[in-house]
Amino acid sequence: MATTAEYGLGEFAFPRGWFMVARVSDVANEPTPLRMLGRDMVIYKGESGRIAVMDAYCPHMRAHLAAPQSSGLARQRIEGDSIRCPYHWWRFGPDGKCDNIPYLDAAPPEAAKVRAYPVEQRFGCVFIWHDAEGGEPEYAMPDLAEWHDPSWVLCDFDDLGVIGVHPQEIVDNMVDARHFGPIHGQKLAYFENVFDAHVSRQLSGGGHETMTTDDGVLDVDAWYTGPGILLARYVSDTEAIQLIIHTPKEDGQTQLWHGLITRGKNTPANDEDRAVNQAYHDVGQAAFSQDFAIWRTKDAATQILRVPTDGPFQRLRTWYKQFYNPRAKAKEFQSQVNGSHGTRNIPRSMAEKHAAE
Repeated sequence: MATTAEYGLGEFAFPRGWFMVARVSDVANEPTPLRMLGRDMVIYKGESGRIAVMDAYCPHMRAHLAAPQSSGLARQRIEGDSIRCPYHWWRFGPDGKCDNIPYLDAAPPEAAKVRAYPVEQRFGCVFIWHDAEGGEPEYAMPDLAEWHDPSWVLCDFDDLGVIGVHPQEIVDNMVDARHFGPIHGQKLAYFENVFDAHVSRQLSGGGHETMTTDDGVLDVDAWYTGPGILLARYVSDTEAIQLIIHTPKEDGQTQLWHGLITRGKNTPANDEDRAVNQAYHDVGQAAFSQDFAIWRTKDAATQILRVPTDGPFQRLRTWYKQFYNPRAKAKEFQSQVNGSHGTRNIPRSMAEKHAAE
């Protein structure tokens, strides 16, 4: 699949932002190799429960910190919240700095460090902050009050694996009103896009062949916080929030996860509520798989042959560029797109639709 350079996105092959790298339940109390954002990394859970993610290679002689080793001291590499290199037993804290060399009677040199990533746990998942410039996080992770509400049925995320498409193709869906009918069987009554700094929002509503009754309306408020975390609130017979999260694995390859939570009729939610959640989960995942079928077989749309009644693809791609360029340029891209944008011949709201009738 095409690379970042072929899409003309910017200076960096991989974007700046918060990215999922694992489910919390998958993180062990031993180092595990991880490949994300074009880099070899290692992830582990310390004795306090703290999760650390850092680049994989020891600066001493480039041994992999998660290399398998069944003999000697290296069988137990986690000490407190730190990790030992299996080769010469250098110890690195969760901040990536070497704090002990067992055969050196002095402080480790300043250069003895590996790149460690800021880590957040949210929605039962592990996220890291990635920035080619090495800066601190410039925006907060999204949160959901519903995740902490006992009347809501939570989810375990589905690992959908790696797909051979650049994430640009996935993010394009945010402005693509014209695919809803052919792909999802949805008759849109209204559709609007709103860009605000690092957030891209899609507001839509209409009938849906699998998620509403014949005369029902599915209202959706979907928003990206940064380039890789999509939350979508659905209001119909049952209130639901879908979570679609993706992370570039290589330049032109993307790892995806999917989850869905629903409001139960009981507090706390009971088995009946969990059964409803499972039904909605299955429908939501099936709808997402309809996009998958296209992405897996399409060629790279590095240029779009856009017609006037397509959505605001150029604005979406301009918004997306802020994450592939130095953060000093972010406001330049934001100023070109911030605000509300419509798709020609589709009302931006239900009120606008009724006014036109």
